[in-house]
Amino acid sequence: MAARQPFTDSDTSDEAVRATCDDATICKRFATSKSYWKDPYIQYFVRSVGERKAPEINRGYYARVQGVNHLLDAFIRKAECDCQVVNLGAGLDTTFWRLKDENLLPRKFFEVDFPTIVARKIHNIKTKPPLSKPIIETHSTDSLLLDSHSLDSDRYCIIGADLRDISNMDEKLKKFQLNPDLPTLFLSECVLVYMRPSQSSNLLHWAAETFHTAMFISYEQVNMGDRFGQVMIENLQRRQCTLAGVEACQSLDSQRERFLKTGWEQADALDMMTVYSILPQDDVARIERLEFLDERELLQQLLQHYSICWAFKDKLNLGLSQLAF
Repeated sequence: MAARQPFTDSDTSDEAVRATCDDATICKRFATSKSYWKDPYIQYFVRSVGERKAPEINRGYYARVQGVNHLLDAFIRKAECDCQVVNLGAGLDTTFWRLKDENLLPRKFFEVDFPTIVARKIHNIKTKPPLSKPIIETHSTDSLLLDSHSLDSDRYCIIGADLRDISNMDEKLKKFQLNPDLPTLFLSECVLVYMRPSQSSNLLHWAAETFHTAMFISYEQVNMGDRFGQVMIENLQRRQCTLAGVEACQSLDSQRERFLKTGWEQADALDMMTVYSILPQDDVARIERLEFLDERELLQQLLQHYSICWAFKDKLNLGLSQLAF
């Protein structure tokens, strides 16, 4: 009898993790419909606005999007766009299109996710001209590589791969011209927490070892040891969604430590309540007028259980230590 393959798309837990991609996109779609921020492209991945989301969820996604974009854009500006971005577990993210519109496109933007999610995203791109046109506009030849599990153009690449199988992912990324000598930004949002600590450590170590000038932005759960954190874990377990890497989410220190142990020079982390309080306050005031929030304590609890951690190594002396909030 043949040995069972270690990573299969049919695993119940993997299926539940893939469903979180839809959750995030649906929540972002609703928040943008309420004008929390602008995203003219997300409608092409989620057609209907869907059922109403609670105001604290909308504000949480606002903080997430603004916080991640703040660091991402700052890195690209530091590198003067002569860099590459790798979005790990990108899902149906629309950052490539935003960066193109804002003239902040890096030399190349890579996305990696499960092959089934990649196939859906590529189908949407192929069938929606507002998505495909910007990719074609940034491509220099008549033909670009396109199949069910990968898309490769001059400035944008999507590959289907399992982040736990690093040699396979590395091989695919290099095949599509990921350049270890370019300043590189890695981005993961609620991705590492679904991997066992040994698997996420291998991924962080690979990134630190392969790229001499790099930054890693991780948005993830934190303070998961308290009662509120336990309820979050139980809610996900009911959906067969196991937080296999939750031990790294116990505190801001444990989030920082995972990077320092895997070859990154420096790491910092903030919980999202802190990020929310230091985002541009005129815009925060604007979004707080969009919907009445009954219980601010609930928003605080929610935001205190998510964090942004960023780590870097800076052989080229770009000044990455200056990137913060």
